[in-house]
Formats: sequence, structure tokens, C-alpha cells
Amino acid sequence: MVIKSAEFVCSNTQISKLPPPVKPEYAFIGRSNVGKSSLINMLTGKKGLAKTSQTPGKTQLINHFLVNDNWYIVDLPGYGYARASKTKKADWNKFIQQYLDKRESLQCVMVLVDSRLDPQKIDIEFCNWLGEKGLSFVLVFTKADKQSTVKTDQSIAKFKRALLETFDEVPQVFITSSEEHTGRDEILGFIGSVNQNFEVPDYKTFD
Repeated sequence: MVIKSAEFVCSNTQISKLPPPVKPEYAFIGRSNVGKSSLINMLTGKKGLAKTSQTPGKTQLINHFLVNDNWYIVDLPGYGYARASKTKKADWNKFIQQYLDKRESLQCVMVLVDSRLDPQKIDIEFCNWLGEKGLSFVLVFTKADKQSTVKTDQSIAKFKRALLETFDEVPQVFITSSEEHTGRDEILGFIGSVNQNFEVPDYKTFD
């Protein structure tokens, strides 16, 4: 897939104010500081599209980016950042889960995982929640340039083993590096193939 255009459309915390669900959407989510903004910028080829920050937990809204006037990257708040208040965390969780569970045009959740770490409980729990809801997701391992290929492979193998305790099979895996553009063609190819089968859903507006 060639990226001809990518533009910011809107950010908000209200499901009712999202764009009409008439184009395929791909939600990007992971623990805070997993490299989500850098990955989105790498995929779209636009350096400042998603705001990167040294402060984990910067994304606190649902951000929609329209790509090629045809599909959306949806940048969701990172989970697991301790400095947010309990009330704020509960609010985030509620609207993230509502978006993921109810959004008719959501095609796949791209779960970002830091390839340098052993399986984190919060990542496994989130994958299990997606599985319980019957939501399609893939695993996107980030920051692969920060260590050897062998270590990345070992981390992925551990994560797969952890998932297989609750899943019959492991979803598709992508290995990425925003610095080296690793995984870009594979992810965009995957999105392109899913887009081909997209049909505009019947949808209702939220109150």
C-alpha cells in the first residue's frame, strides 16, 4: 500500500462525536511508552502526525487519522500509566472499552507490545479481554532495533506461550522498529487486504 495522504481528523472522549463509521478503522493501543505515536508516524510517513512525548500517558483522547481518504488509524490512550488518578483511569477505561466493543467499523485492534520485555500482566489481561469480546486483534512488537533479533524472538515466544494459556491459537504477529521502518510494508499490506473486504455497516448513533 502506498500512503498518499494522512491527516488528523478529530480527538475526543465522547463516542457520540466520532466520525460516522463508514470507513474501516484500525485501533492502535498499548501500554504507555510502548512507542505508539512513533509507530503511527512511521506507518504514515508523516513525522509529526501523532504527537510523541517523553511523558508516558500523553494520549488521553481517541484520535482519528484519515489515511488515503479511505481508512482510519485510531490512536487510543495507553493503558497502565500509574500517575493518572483512579477516577481518570476508570473514565479512560470506560470509553476505550465502549469504543472497542461498540464501534461498528472497527476492523482490527493493533495491540502494541514492547519487544524488550517479558510478558506483562496488563498486556495479557487486555488480550484476554479482547478475546472474551470476540474482537479481532494482532500483536505488534515494537522497538525491535533496540536489541538483537534473537532476544526479540525469545520475547515473542514467551508472550505467545503466555497467551496460549487462554487462547487456542495466537493471533498474527508483526515485528516493528520505528527507527528502521521494520514491519511497515507488512502492516500496511495486512490493512490493505482487510480493507478489500470492508462493507459499510448498519450503524446507530450514540445518545
